Amino acid sequence: MVATGRVSVGLGARRGADAEEVLSVIAASLASAGLPPDAVAELATVAGKAHEPGLRRAAQRLGVPLRAYGAAELAAVPVPHPTPAAARAVGTPSVAEAAALLSAGPDAELVVAKLKSTPEAGGPRVTCAVAQRRAR
Repeated sequence: MVATGRVSVGLGARRGADAEEVLSVIAASLASAGLPPDAVAELATVAGKAHEPGLRRAAQRLGVPLRAYGAAELAAVPVPHPTPAAARAVGTPSVAEAAALLSAGPDAELVVAKLKSTPEAGGPRVTCAVAQRRAR
């Protein structure tokens, strides 16, 4: 699917992930769908991560809101790539994909499935997914 219009970006993050890593994985996700940075309508994550400075700064730098959803809300969203690690860590098998889909609203579909960040050191600390409503 080629994305058009505004999209919702779902994010999972380990504690301490910085805004640069968040913005880098968002940019890579958008580029893979042929979308410009201004296509982002909002960022979304699990409520337990909404206080993370890297996520908050990334939303601020993009000029979009950061939405937070409860783990139970996210767990109810069917996703293609659930992980037991996320379920153990935050109570839902998906954060990035589920948050993107929930944030995009009814009839949403993934434009970009979960993508992990690629920092220079320390391994990935951020996952990102992009969703938008289906065209009618």
